[in-house]
Amino acid sequence: MKVDKSQSGRPYTGRSSAERPSSGRSFAERPSSGGRRPAGKSQFERQSERAPRSSGKNMENSQDREEYVWVLDYLPYGKTVDGKSAYQKKPLVQAIGDKKFTLMELVPKNGVVPEIQSRVYIGPGDRNEIDHVKQRIGYSDLTTGANLELPFILEAVVKHKEERFVKFFNDAHSITTRLHMLDLLPGIGKKLMWSIIDERKKGDFKSYQDIRERIPSLRDPAKVISHRIEEELKDDFIKYRLFTTPPRRPRPE
Repeated sequence: MKVDKSQSGRPYTGRSSAERPSSGRSFAERPSSGGRRPAGKSQFERQSERAPRSSGKNMENSQDREEYVWVLDYLPYGKTVDGKSAYQKKPLVQAIGDKKFTLMELVPKNGVVPEIQSRVYIGPGDRNEIDHVKQRIGYSDLTTGANLELPFILEAVVKHKEERFVKFFNDAHSITTRLHMLDLLPGIGKKLMWSIIDERKKGDFKSYQDIRERIPSLRDPAKVISHRIEEELKDDFIKYRLFTTPPRRPRPE
């Protein structure tokens, strides 16, 4: 039997090219697929059948959504600047969320008048007072009444969420080598900042009252936090945000 060599130079045993049967057609005569893959399902289609598709939901973002808001103002005839006739206008509520302090406008249910400074539910499922969220707004969009109520409501929210903000005093850390998160709180200088840091090393703060007793110069920690939140809401371009989300800005054309 004749031993041929392959193109790599290694011998193989088998029939020679003269002994192998021919199809009777040259390479040029063989049918071509025209440069396309044979008909059938693509690799993407086969993978799609094997793996379930993602829902596309971002769980982290969904957890950050506001579920409760505090009513800042109630407008029985909506805004006066929208150009609509009085009979066409619908009631409107301006409110602020108590998780990320998102300012927004809401449409109440028919016949419902939410009380100012009340806390209402806007999350998924049944809602008693609010029909739907109309839009996010900025600080400059607030009515005069909402502006007047904002400082009082912010302080009420911070007191209502005491555990969250006491934790901030326990966990606050350096932002840069020269700037600490506590530095960003109104009225807290370097001396007071180090007093807080040194005191929490002895044990975590348990409450606002605990902070006041252990740091006598910090008389009202809730008010300090609420003032910082108000600063962040007023300034769309503030560099560091401790408690709020940046406002939505229009996309450049």
